[in-house]
Amino acid sequence: MEATTSLLDAAAVGDLVLLDPLTEESLLHTLQERFRHSDIYTYIGNVVISVNPYQSLPIYTPEKVQEYHNCNFFAVKPHIYAIADDAYRSLRDRDRDQCILITGESGAGKTEASKLVMSYVAAVCSKGEEVDKVKEQLLQSNPVLEAFGNAKTIRNDNSSRFGKYMDVEFDFKGEPLGGVISNYLLEKSRIVRHVKGERNFHIFYQLLAGGSAQLLQQLKLHQDCRHYGYLNRESSGLPGMDDAANFRAMQDAMRVIGFSPAEVTALLEVTAVVLKLGNVQLSSSFQASGMEACSIAETQELQEICQLIGLDPSILEQALCSRTVKARDEMVRTTLSVPQGYYGRDALAKNIYSRLFDWLVNRINTSIQVKPGKQRKVMGVLDIYGFEIFQDNGFEQFIINYCNEKLQQIFILMTLKEEQEEYIREGIQWTPVEFFDNSIICNLIENSKCGILAMLDEECLRPGVVNEDTFLTKLNQLFATHKHYESKETQNAQHVMDASLPSQCFRIHHYAGKVTYNVTGFIEKNNDLLFRDLSQAMWASQHALLHSLFPEGDPQKVSLKLPPTASFQFKASVATLMKNLYSKNPNYIRCIKPNETKTAMLFTPELVLAQIRYLGLMENVRVRRAGYAFRQLYDSFLERYKMLSPRTWPRWTGSHREGTEVLLADLAFPPEELAFGHTKIFIRSPRTLFDLERRRQERVAELATLIQKIFRGWRCRTQYQLMRKSQIIISAWFRGHMEKNKYKQMKRSALIIQAYARGWKSRRLLRELKSQCHRHTAATTIAAYWRGYKARRAYRRYFRSGASTRLANFIYRRLVQKFLVGLARNLPPLLVLDRTWPPAPYKFLADANQELRSIFYRWKCKKYREQLTPQRRALLQAKLHASELFKDKKALYSISPVPSLQQPFQGEYLGLTQNPKYQKLHAVAKDKLVMADTVRKVNRANGKAVPRLLLLTTEHLVLADPKAAQPKTVLSLGDIHSISVTRFSDGFLALHLKETSTGGAKGDFLLISDHLIELVTRLHQTLMDATAQALPLHITDQYGFSTRFPKGAMAITVVESDKVGSNIPVCKKRGSNKMEVLVH
Repeated sequence: MEATTSLLDAAAVGDLVLLDPLTEESLLHTLQERFRHSDIYTYIGNVVISVNPYQSLPIYTPEKVQEYHNCNFFAVKPHIYAIADDAYRSLRDRDRDQCILITGESGAGKTEASKLVMSYVAAVCSKGEEVDKVKEQLLQSNPVLEAFGNAKTIRNDNSSRFGKYMDVEFDFKGEPLGGVISNYLLEKSRIVRHVKGERNFHIFYQLLAGGSAQLLQQLKLHQDCRHYGYLNRESSGLPGMDDAANFRAMQDAMRVIGFSPAEVTALLEVTAVVLKLGNVQLSSSFQASGMEACSIAETQELQEICQLIGLDPSILEQALCSRTVKARDEMVRTTLSVPQGYYGRDALAKNIYSRLFDWLVNRINTSIQVKPGKQRKVMGVLDIYGFEIFQDNGFEQFIINYCNEKLQQIFILMTLKEEQEEYIREGIQWTPVEFFDNSIICNLIENSKCGILAMLDEECLRPGVVNEDTFLTKLNQLFATHKHYESKETQNAQHVMDASLPSQCFRIHHYAGKVTYNVTGFIEKNNDLLFRDLSQAMWASQHALLHSLFPEGDPQKVSLKLPPTASFQFKASVATLMKNLYSKNPNYIRCIKPNETKTAMLFTPELVLAQIRYLGLMENVRVRRAGYAFRQLYDSFLERYKMLSPRTWPRWTGSHREGTEVLLADLAFPPEELAFGHTKIFIRSPRTLFDLERRRQERVAELATLIQKIFRGWRCRTQYQLMRKSQIIISAWFRGHMEKNKYKQMKRSALIIQAYARGWKSRRLLRELKSQCHRHTAATTIAAYWRGYKARRAYRRYFRSGASTRLANFIYRRLVQKFLVGLARNLPPLLVLDRTWPPAPYKFLADANQELRSIFYRWKCKKYREQLTPQRRALLQAKLHASELFKDKKALYSISPVPSLQQPFQGEYLGLTQNPKYQKLHAVAKDKLVMADTVRKVNRANGKAVPRLLLLTTEHLVLADPKAAQPKTVLSLGDIHSISVTRFSDGFLALHLKETSTGGAKGDFLLISDHLIELVTRLHQTLMDATAQALPLHITDQYGFSTRFPKGAMAITVVESDKVGSNIPVCKKRGSNKMEVLVH
């Protein structure tokens, strides 16, 4: 009990509901003391107050995440993790959509608070590859959006210059599925101008500081920030912020989200175009009509921009320096003055960047959005710009403060007004608390008929001369008596002197204080006009991303309808946001800025007290103290806590309210702590609720123990019965096994005794048999020795006569063995041409050695033949035939300068396939070609030789004219009777034909061939294959041979002569029937 009391006391220190006494001073003192002890979080019931420490604190470690995971909200020290855990568990366990509203001034730490909430939810979700991927994408969207949407202001180094609302969607298990991001009112005027001491959007400085030299060269950028007009030509240094590291982190985040390299490059190219537009300078000139015109002063920047976006520079220059106006049915182009040109340039830069930011948000949504069809639970996190009061407040501050008024209205309606109305609705008596309702301010701004925004839109659409003066005059007329509006004119009417309110300004009494707005620029910024020429120029660019940002630039889709104003769009977005927030269970984080200088751990009481007042924290505490801290429907309450009473557990049969009354009566809580409404139970103190949760946890532990006990008993009984049944079976099998083993042992023993008995008998018989055997052996041995002795004595004189023969045989066998073993170790190489062979070591082995040499050589040849290819075998066979025909018979075969033995047989020497003129010769024979060569035919009349083409096929021999490629003679192989050649090294041959043949009428043929050996050999082989008969071959000497011609026989005489200088023979006619052939 003591531990519980101390825990509750510690929690009460951090809960302003338990302050006593409750005053502004005590509340401020409590916040200051907690801040001094680094306790930056404080509760008002279930509302978290966060004071920005402006430094990192060690309270966001993984250990802290585990400490607050599934914790009781009031059982631990106040922390942003507690409200994040409570919202997540309500979404997961109670199936209620949640939203976390983070409000406060600029610089109060809203952006960091939203990131802490997201990181906590990501940390406590279940793990898994797909879940981790979704969580990482959701978390990595922050660095990307901060780079393009945040900037340094006077009050905040990382101020959100846009509103962001993220809906994170979960499945029924509480695992994140994805999300949707909505953005509101990007402060695009910061693109073209910002006050001294502030910076433009982070992405420009990150790109210049973190981009590689190659990337900057590709984007045509300089690294020095002072080179760019939109950066005020100031240095980019910011203490505590590493722009280069943030750029790398942004690129990594894009990669995680799913941006392709092409998309990142296109995004940076458009960003570079916006930055470079600020350096486009205009110069003034006058036309012949005297009207002022403008032109591009230096075209280099313009050309570089056009190179980046793929656009003709003349198109962009014309769009920047002139404007097309439709007059009746004609389009008239008018030149712009220099101020108008700069206005158009800045409007283009603002529109490009604003649309690029919208595209970026939509691209992130494409990656993180949930697939349709899945059941979802939603947790929304709102991080939107805080209330702003500057020295000079314009249109942007007016819109921002309007949004904060709407958020304050939600807080009022859902935490103060709803609180009281619920008590009245439930019939609970309590003391009403007065609070300020800012609906009157919201109505002043957003009333659709006579609100400030409606008047602004009306002025923008009104024809005629429209300026800020007419707008301010209309406001003064409408709101002259409104107590939350004042201007110089209304003060003069009331005779109030206030020098702090200029004539061009009006003042609104916001919930956060009085804010003076300068109306200069309201009309222009609300119209947010972009010349049609600039839109069409952007649409005409070849850059795919930039082209898609300006669909209205399509000349085919020109619309004369005015686009909606900025205030109208923002009002509609805020209305959608409010509707979304009203549909969810709210959780509040109220951020407070402790000082104006962003100094770490510095607390300025006056500044904090002002924020306490306009945030309505005192009213919130009073409502909580006067009312009840916890309320719940009877059925849900009874379902959760019915196990605490034996009368309601395990099932209550009466009504839910009766069951709740019975339950709380048994728990004996003080009556002042409880109130019973019509549909809900109300509990005043968080201590009571904590006590209920503690008892429930203890009872759940008891019930879990009971369930475990019963389950363990059932499991033990079941296990015992199974073991008993198993033991009986095992015992039966074991006894049977023992009896079988006993029987086997007895049988084995009987067998052993029998074996020993039979063995003893056998051994005794064996001993007797051995004794008989030994006696018989001894007698036999003695007899053998005696007979041997007698034989040696008888034949001793014959013993030495045969010893020399046996010794000689032994030596002979030993020498032969040594010879064969040595020969096996020294065999010559397996080359057919290698005829070497080791000599015989002894003369008596010479014949055997020669026979072995012959056997080995034949074996080598056999092995060689087995390795030959069919083509090679045929070639060698032809060589063998040539050898059989001409070896040692004709000198041309082996004695000539290039012996025919060494010449390869090619067969085809004419190139019939390459020479189309010769191909028709082969068609004449109509069979397979064997040989084609050029020969010389000797004229029998005068002995002169003329060239002829010779084709040998399997059935014919053809002689043709080489010039006309026409056959002269076609002979069948059966017509050839024999062949005659000389024994010398010439190529002369006589082809003898049969007298009865068709070609025999012309007589024999005398031919000279350079390949005589091959020609005769192939003719011989072909004739053998065709007729199975050998071709008669006559090799003659100088006596010659006889030939037959139509005019009679002719004697051919071969004469060997040194006058012939080559192997070509010379034929000379000697008379009518004689011819000499001179050979070398």
